[in-house]
Amino acid sequence: MLLGTLVGLAVGFGIFQGAKALLADPPSAGVGGFPFVSSVGGQRATIWAVGDGEANDAGRAVADRIASAPFDRLLYLGDVYGSETAAEFASNYTPTYGRFARRTAPTPGNHDWPSHETGYDPYWRKALGRERTAAWYAFSAGGWRLLSLNSETDHSARSPQGRWLRSELRNPGTCRIAFWHRPRFSAGKHGDQEDVAPLWSALRGHAAIVLNGHDHDMQRMRPIGGITAFVSGAGGRSHYAVDRGDGRLAFSDDTTYGALRLVLRAGSAAFAFVAADGRVLDSGSVGCRR
Repeated sequence: MLLGTLVGLAVGFGIFQGAKALLADPPSAGVGGFPFVSSVGGQRATIWAVGDGEANDAGRAVADRIASAPFDRLLYLGDVYGSETAAEFASNYTPTYGRFARRTAPTPGNHDWPSHETGYDPYWRKALGRERTAAWYAFSAGGWRLLSLNSETDHSARSPQGRWLRSELRNPGTCRIAFWHRPRFSAGKHGDQEDVAPLWSALRGHAAIVLNGHDHDMQRMRPIGGITAFVSGAGGRSHYAVDRGDGRLAFSDDTTYGALRLVLRAGSAAFAFVAADGRVLDSGSVGCRR
């Protein structure tokens, strides 16, 4: 009888601990830090970055431009509208950027994350052939480390994501590109997103480039704390105006649909904002310390 009582207590304790863990870290918080997107081999990689797409003529035109020459990865910077289910993802994303799904490194937007368990997660699990969806993860390309972070779940310094990020930044150098949806700094409609400061603070001195969407326009900021920040949210959704009087801006465009192209090599990243019709709107390069 004593043995039965002890077994019952142990089982009860296990159930309690499991319930406690669920309450402390609910499934909706997401999990990450495990391999999700494959690294790109070789010493050179061509990367496109765009977010806030739409299954319309503008979105298809930008996708056609990306498809016009070989490339290695598309960083989709979040937001597929009406994306509560995988079926909606298929109808609103597949006709444009979905054609690149096997080469895409996604990050969730504020429209994606509230229902990620029925939309974002199953779509990307199937598209990338994975058993689980990583809410944050890393991969390598062209001599750089790329970090997909999640602005839509807990990103405080003590969160699982924050701890994982610091572990990724332990090695010296700044040849890292971080990307997530809502920008820390923006001269667009949504402005600076102060709550993502922990991500930015962790990256200072450890990364050279940060990429975001959320504002439906194109922006390049002058370096802030050694980081060059880009907003590439002109993927097809209606435009948001940019405050061109913002002194932090090095370039902006709020009337053209297009995407950011990066050519990565060891120690440098050549960038260009490219319009859907092929015009180069802004270009240059960002160096990094190895």
